Amino acid sequence: MATRKLGFSSQLTFLSFFFLAAVLASSQLSSTFYDNSCPSALRIIESAVRAAVAAERRMGASLVRLHFHDCFVNGCDGSVLLDDTASFVGEKTAGPNNNSLRGYDVIDSIKSKVEASCKQVVSCADILAVAARDSVVALGGPWWSVQLGRRDATTASFSSANADIPSPTSDLSSLISAFSKKGLTTAEMVTLSGAHTIGQARCTTFRARIYNESNIDSSSASSLQSKCPSSGNDDDLSPLDAVSPNKFDAEYFSNLVSKRGLLHSDQQLYSGGSTDSQVSSYAANSAKFCNDFKAAMVKMGNISPLTGSDGEIRTNCRVIN
Repeated sequence: MATRKLGFSSQLTFLSFFFLAAVLASSQLSSTFYDNSCPSALRIIESAVRAAVAAERRMGASLVRLHFHDCFVNGCDGSVLLDDTASFVGEKTAGPNNNSLRGYDVIDSIKSKVEASCKQVVSCADILAVAARDSVVALGGPWWSVQLGRRDATTASFSSANADIPSPTSDLSSLISAFSKKGLTTAEMVTLSGAHTIGQARCTTFRARIYNESNIDSSSASSLQSKCPSSGNDDDLSPLDAVSPNKFDAEYFSNLVSKRGLLHSDQQLYSGGSTDSQVSSYAANSAKFCNDFKAAMVKMGNISPLTGSDGEIRTNCRVIN
């Protein structure tokens, strides 16, 4: 049977329906979602995150990254936490995540504590969203009201994780495109990239930059080369922000202006392109960055959530019920 291509108007109708569905789903989220069903949930999550970050400052960045990588693959649905099953290969071993994404044990611990207080009420997807916010706060960053009510996916996508999560080697146009596909503007892409003011990256992700690129401060390149040889030591770590690696601030953007971005994708935000002015603005005004970051995190957290009767509330974040 012959198939018929959608006309332009039909394509617009389909896209309109897609975005309408996303808006309707996100509109069902609420900051007070657990006030009656599990009033202790946010306190439990905050306490656990603070303890985890106090034990290892780097964990704050890891928990923020878990939320980001979750939302960029089929929406903020906790799919990144699922282990492989006989019916699907999960996202943990996809290129952007394998031997890199971490913090699963912290989420397991939080989930266990929440379950002990409120059985099968709070989703793993919501725990990721709240843990990301609490991690930023624990490292000196801004607080925002997290929208809640997401439900958990019953499957995951290895292929989508490989395709949709931006690479540390991405150029500016690729970054803009990757975020645009998730409904995020170029300005929001720059803002969210500011999460790289905390955390560390493996030698293998920035080796090509420090040995082959010219738009890098020479002293920074030399210092990094002493820690990341031209071959070997792939998993050795360097901070994304060498100035204040464990503090959530705007130094990341000041580093870019000084050509000290660690990743190729970082420095692309300040490389003579359309985003230079925003980077300069944030470098000069940390309060503006923090205010914009709060709004951008709320919007990212609203990417295609499962709500109502869709999905489930997992009792164990690693497996479906």
